[in-house]
Amino acid sequence: MAFAQDRGPVNVTPDRHHRLKTAVLVGGFSALVLLCAGVAGFVWFLSGLDVQPRPLTEKADAIVVLTGGASRIDDALDLLERGHGHRLLITGVHPATRVDELARLTSQSPALFACCVDIDRRALNTTGNAAETGAWVRRHGFRSLVVVTSAYHMPRTLLELGSAVPGVRLIAFPVVSDQLRAGPWWANARFARLIALEYLKYIAARVRIRLEPATSSGTVAAANSD
Repeated sequence: MAFAQDRGPVNVTPDRHHRLKTAVLVGGFSALVLLCAGVAGFVWFLSGLDVQPRPLTEKADAIVVLTGGASRIDDALDLLERGHGHRLLITGVHPATRVDELARLTSQSPALFACCVDIDRRALNTTGNAAETGAWVRRHGFRSLVVVTSAYHMPRTLLELGSAVPGVRLIAFPVVSDQLRAGPWWANARFARLIALEYLKYIAARVRIRLEPATSSGTVAAANSD
C-alpha cells in the first residue's frame, strides 16, 4: 500500500508573496480611511447638534412635533399658543391614545386641540413621521413648518422631512433633554450609545434617500429651542 510522501512546507513564490503583501496593505489602508471617515462624520454630526436652549424667534404656517421624547408635545403646544404656527400636527401618537388624554397629560384646554391640533396615529418611525407630515402639509397647502423633536434626533428628522416635503421651509426647534442640560453627552454611557446609534441611523437614512429618485430639496432654516 503506497503512502503519500510529506512534501514539507509549501513555498510561496516571490510574486505571490508580493500580491499577498499588497492586498494586506490595501485592505489595511482602506479600513483606516473608512475609520477616519466615520470619525470625521461623527464629529461633524455632533457639531450640528444644537444643545443650547434658546427662544424661537421665527414663525411658520404650521408646526409638527414627533412623539417619543419628554416635553416635545408640551413645547410644541406652547409654540402654537404663542402664535409660531397656525396649526399643529402631533405625529406618531399611539393608536389607543385619545385626544382628551393628550389634553389632560399636557394640561392644555381641549378647545385648543379641537380647533388647531391634528393627530397622526399611523407613523411608526421617523420615515413614517415624515411621510404623514408630507401628506398633511400638502393637504393644507403649508409652505413653512416649525419642526419640534429632540436635539439629537433633529438632523435625521430634517433630512427625512426635506425629502418628504421639498420646497417647504423647515425651521428647527430642538428640544434639549435634561441629560444634555446636566453635562456633556459622553459622561453618560446610556446617552452616548443613543447618540452613536442615532448617527448610524442618520447615515442609513442619508444613503437610502440618496438612492431614491431625486427630488428638489426643501429649505432648512436652523432655529433654536426654548
